Formats: sequence, C-alpha cells, structure tokens
Amino acid sequence: MGDYDDDTAFLGQRGRFFILTFLLLNGLCVSTGWSGLYFVFVGATPPHHCSVPDDVNLTEAWKVAIIPIEVVDGQEERSMCHRYRLDVVRNYSDQGLEPGYVLNVTSIEQESCVDGWTYSKDIFQSTIVTEWDMVCDNQWKTPMASSMLFIGFMIGSLISGTISDRFGRKKVVFGAMALQVISILAQSFSPSWLVFCLIYLVVGGSQVSLFITTFVLGTELLSKSLRVFYTTLGVFLHYCIGYMMLPGFAYAMRDWRPLLQIISGIMVIYIPFWWFIPESPRWLLSRGRVEEAEEIVRFIARKNNVPAPNVIFKEEKVEQDPTADVKTYTLWDLLSNGKVRSISFMCLMLWLATNMGYYGLSLNTSNLSGDPYLNCFLSALAEVPGYIVSTVLLKKCPRRPLLMTYLVMGGGFLLLIPLIPENLRWLAIALEMIGKFGFTMAFTVVYAYTAEMYPTVLRNVGMGLCSSAARVGSITAPYIINLGIINPFLPYILIGSLTLGSSLVNIFLPETFGRELPETVEQMQRCRGPCCTHAEMTEEGLEAGELHKSTVLNEAKF
Repeated sequence: MGDYDDDTAFLGQRGRFFILTFLLLNGLCVSTGWSGLYFVFVGATPPHHCSVPDDVNLTEAWKVAIIPIEVVDGQEERSMCHRYRLDVVRNYSDQGLEPGYVLNVTSIEQESCVDGWTYSKDIFQSTIVTEWDMVCDNQWKTPMASSMLFIGFMIGSLISGTISDRFGRKKVVFGAMALQVISILAQSFSPSWLVFCLIYLVVGGSQVSLFITTFVLGTELLSKSLRVFYTTLGVFLHYCIGYMMLPGFAYAMRDWRPLLQIISGIMVIYIPFWWFIPESPRWLLSRGRVEEAEEIVRFIARKNNVPAPNVIFKEEKVEQDPTADVKTYTLWDLLSNGKVRSISFMCLMLWLATNMGYYGLSLNTSNLSGDPYLNCFLSALAEVPGYIVSTVLLKKCPRRPLLMTYLVMGGGFLLLIPLIPENLRWLAIALEMIGKFGFTMAFTVVYAYTAEMYPTVLRNVGMGLCSSAARVGSITAPYIINLGIINPFLPYILIGSLTLGSSLVNIFLPETFGRELPETVEQMQRCRGPCCTHAEMTEEGLEAGELHKSTVLNEAKF
C-alpha cells in the first residue's frame, strides 16, 4: 500500500470540502455531549425523608418532629431513611406539641420508611430515583444504573471497531446515531428500573460507537493540517458544547422522561448529514476497493476546485488482485502480534486511568454544594481551556512528555486534597478543578496519540479495544466516588495513585509527533526500552540486518 497523504497531496489542506466535513463531523460529536452525561440529572437524588400518611391525624409540628435528626459531616440533618415509630408518636401526639416544647425522643424506637418517602421538588420534579425509590436500602441501584451506561460503552467499543473495519466508517456512524435516537426515546418510556438499565446498555453502546467511529472517520478523511485540530479541539470541544447545553435542557424540563424525549427528538437534525459525509478513502484502500476510493478523492478534488491526476493510487492498482481475499483484522490481531500487543497493553492502562479520573470527577459534580445545573455547566466550561491548550501544544510538542505532564497534573493535585484543612474547603475544590483540567487535557492527548500509533487496518479495532479498557475505569468511577461515604478523601487517593502509576507506562511508548499515519502493521512503530519483547527485538534485528545486507550489495554494484 502506498502513502495516502503523498498520493492525495494535490487536494490541498484547506479546501471547501475539508472545512465542510470538519464542521459536519464535529456537529455529530455535539450529540454525544447530550447523551453521555444526562444521568447527572436523570439519576439525581433530591433531599428526602420518610413519608407520613395523610390519613394519620398528626399536626404539622408532629409531622416534622417524627423525623429524627442525625449528624452528617458535622452538620445536623433530618434523617432520610428512618422515622420514629408511628404508633408510639400517635400516643405522644395526644399530649399536643406546644411551641417551644422539646420532645424527649431518646426512648422512642425508630423504624424504616415503611410508607415510602417524600422528595423535595425544589430542583427536580422527577428523577428515576424519586420514581422508583432508589434510596436507603435500594441506594445501590443508582450507581448500578450509571455503570450500565459504561458497560454499554465497553460492549460498543469492542463491537464497533470490528464492524467499522468490516463494513465501513460511514455506515457505523449513522447506524449508531439511529440506534441512539431509538434507544433514548425507548428509555423515556421505561416502566421499571430493570428496563431502564437494559436500555441504558444500548444507549452506551451506540453513543461510544458514534463517537469513536466519527473520530476515526475524521482522522482518515480530513487533510493533514486539519487532522490534529479535529482530533483535539474539534471533537472534544464540540462534545463539550453538547455537555454545556445539557443543563439547559434539564433546567427547562425538570422531569427525566421529557428530558430524554427532547434529547432523542433533537438528534433527527443529523439525518441530512448522510448525503454530505463520504466514506473513508483510506478504509476503502485497505479493503482493496481502489476505484471507489478514487471516486471519492475525485469528488473531493472537485469540491476543492483542484485538478486530479488521471491515476491517483498507482501502486494500489498494480498490487490489486480482484480474486484475492482482503484480510479482515480483528481483536486477535492486536494480541497475536508482539509489536501491536505491547503498545496495546500500555495504551489500555493509560485509557483506564484517564477515564476513571475524568468520569469520576464529572459525576462528582452532583455532590458539590450549590445549584446542580450551574455546577454541571461550569464543570463543562472548565474543560474548554484544557482543549484549547491541548490543541496548541499538540501542534508543537511531542506526545509522550505532554501526556505524562497532564497525568501527573491530574493525579498529583488530587493527592494534595487530603492535606487541605477543613476551613480551606474552597482550596480543595480549586485543586479538584485543576485535577479535572489535567484529566481533560490527558483525555484529549490519549485519543490523538493512540490513533496516530495504530495503522489504518487496525485503527478502529485498536481504538475500540482501548475504549473498552477505558470503560473499566468509568464503570468503577461511580463506586469509587461512593467510597466518599466511608472517607471523603478515599476517592481522591485511589484515583490520584492509579493515575500517577499509569503515567510511568507512557515512557515506553513510541513517539508519533511529526510522523505520517501508518497504513499497515509493518509501518507501525515499536515500543521503547524493556517493554519490547524478545520476538520484537529479534524481528527488529533481522530487519536491520536485511537493510544492511541490501546496502552492502548495492554499494558493491557500483
């Protein structure tokens, strides 16, 4: 296979086609910002306490007094899971509760919320928590439901790469978009928590398939100068735009079912994009479909107002054998080849730590004090500087030191939070935001870096595998955040330590800055240092020996 960038250099770098495609692909990424984190509002837990039946003859003062007062983090709060026994309180209520009277409750036994709960509607009219009483003994259902999205991410990451490499990037992009619209709409009619979770698997699978395949399609379709801009500021900034729009939708609805219906309905605006976004010529060439690839490249040339040569892919036409079977690469190829396996293993660790930190801090915004809609918007807004800084630095700096710096920033500042005194809570919040700033930039770099390491024939499969490992981190993120119930600093210690440990792996990855995208496995770089296997080193030595032998023979001829 020849060099695609050299064969298509006549198309230029900033033609009309490239700019329009850049905008359309980024527009698709906006939708992933809506669907990726709507659980922050759909699964929110408002203040609540045990219900008191209306048919019970209690005054308002007694209805308040029946809820015990508990000390939580040094603050007195009304109990959310217990009340004083109703039959005993009825006996006390016959005495009356005069103003200023202090009820002696030390001898009254408590009971669970046998009559259900009363939820505050100051912020949310309805969430899945309030509808299905996912509190107290059923509190485990909330992080479980959140994790179902990330399990769907894992499944979609594994499946979408293989399907995309077999059937094409464009079909998977729009197929995933259609599936996402249908699944989110169906989820809004969920009759139970179990149905909600099962559909959430489909939502997660379609969302990650859409994002990853759109990312890969743009990487392979856009010009070299737009590629870095697209894979950093473009994709992630537009995801962030959708993320910032989400609290606006949620604030307008205040009810989880209409919110999902709005998110699903608005995605139909992407249907016309099918007729403007072509298939990846790189993928077509990897499948031996040279004529189709040339047809798309000539279409791009017409849109860019540049002349195309009579034959574009000369080497591919010579090598093409219509009777030969085109090799289909799968996950097995990532594991069977020593060179690919070593790099894949290190990428898996980086993706896992980065996603655990990013999603852990993103989901933690609902636990911060203040308005949840404003907190979500500010959390999304805080990512914008990270994407801008990453874009500028990725154009000028090597990948390995950049990624290590961002991971150290993200994990290191989290480890400082337990050292902050209680009276300086604002400083702890500031450190958490700096940590998320680091994870945001690491999130950007690890996507671009991984795409540059894998060859075209394995790029979508490799990205899918790495994304699956990332979902292990995001699946565990809700549970790690819930460990704050045991110790408020425990989540920061776990995430920070794992991030700093994984950053060391980055030392052994190859540098891709300034290099062309590899098209085949043979063009793919090897890992560095002791991470190289004996087979890889032997293979590299044989290749070097063959190269030296060829050079000596050529010199002898002259």
